[in-house]
Amino acid sequence: MDIDSLPPITRLWGGLVLATAIAEHVHLVSRFQLWFSFRLVFQKLELWRIFTSFVYFGPFGIDFLFHLFFFLRYSRMLEENSYAGRRADFVWLLIVSSVLLLLISPLVAQPFLGGPLAFVLVYIWSRRNRHIRISLFGLLNTTAPYLPWCLALIGFLIKGRLSAVVYDLMGIAVGHLYYFLADVWPREYSSGAYNLMATPSFLVRLVDG
Repeated sequence: MDIDSLPPITRLWGGLVLATAIAEHVHLVSRFQLWFSFRLVFQKLELWRIFTSFVYFGPFGIDFLFHLFFFLRYSRMLEENSYAGRRADFVWLLIVSSVLLLLISPLVAQPFLGGPLAFVLVYIWSRRNRHIRISLFGLLNTTAPYLPWCLALIGFLIKGRLSAVVYDLMGIAVGHLYYFLADVWPREYSSGAYNLMATPSFLVRLVDG
């Protein structure tokens, strides 16, 4: 995948993920400096942890490449299709999803949130493209709505522990909540009422000009 061909937000985030992994691999930083902790952020004011927890996908390895590939693939497709010409809306999706993941992270003791955020994007794409058929590694054929669950199963097989699935389920849960509030609620229930996931006007002016 040519990183120069990626849309700007996906390219920026993907570049930061790769740079963080390299920095950790060559011991410029430690993973213990990157994780999110309410105590360290709000008591010791180590505010960078809010950001770094979303750009660390783990050490180099199969699981890192697995999450990075699917993040780049589905973030790109969302940014280029669902959010084409609406860059501020895509940024708002990332902000809202990140806040929700930060709030629930203590419940599952998950200090690194890049993988779960990637799963948010996969889930939203899968719901908005439900009729598309997908082949995973040429081994498994499925339709888009089952994609997040198949990827969670593959992640479990790669890592061999249940915690890997729990982290992916975090992303699926947040993705489902966002999809419901942004897509289902306005269409099925609100009858033209206020969109709960509407992007703030200041962000639209800042990002889209």
